[in-house]
Amino acid sequence: MIQALGGEAYLGLQDLKQEGRTYSFFHGQPTGAGAPFWRFWKWPDKERLELTKQRDWVIIHNGDQGYEVTFRGVGPEDPKTFADYQRRRKFALEWVLRGWLRQPGIALFYEGPAIAAQKQAEQVTILNAKNEGVTIDIDGVTHLPIKKTFSWRDPADGQRNEESEIYENFKTVQGISTPLSITRMMNGDISNQRFISSVSYNQSLPDSMFQPSSGEKAKKK
Repeated sequence: MIQALGGEAYLGLQDLKQEGRTYSFFHGQPTGAGAPFWRFWKWPDKERLELTKQRDWVIIHNGDQGYEVTFRGVGPEDPKTFADYQRRRKFALEWVLRGWLRQPGIALFYEGPAIAAQKQAEQVTILNAKNEGVTIDIDGVTHLPIKKTFSWRDPADGQRNEESEIYENFKTVQGISTPLSITRMMNGDISNQRFISSVSYNQSLPDSMFQPSSGEKAKKK
């Protein structure tokens, strides 16, 4: 699967820039007409998301800090929203394949054939030393990932939740196989969809892009 994603090009990418449109859902139902987005990501834990046509709603993640920049100014991200983001980042496909697999104590389990997103797949579970697991459904022909799933317990009520991402419409960009459609699921319901119209890698993004004070400067640039 790593070879199909681009091998050394995939393992060595340092940053990316994406443009596209994002849609939010609540209990599987869309909450609006969607919004354009510009996403900037830098390995391992920096991300900047600009929303609306004016790019005047900015969400920044930098390590263990989350910020929201609006016309009102800069403020901390909502704690629950930031906790949700941190959890998704810990189980992100790029972090599992580029981070987990290099750690001691990793175990891989072949779960056998499966059906994922209406496609034939081979299923593999990766378990780290903290007993945290991610299950990946891999296309048996292309060897590209179809679906990634992990589960967690809500600290508030102890209920088990399952989150998934479905990857579709792959295109090779700078030697890296890139899904242009990503669907996020929560307990079987769609929670978010992103459709990427353009992507580029290794743009030497400056660290200043991921500081909340750089909001207006970066937008104007």
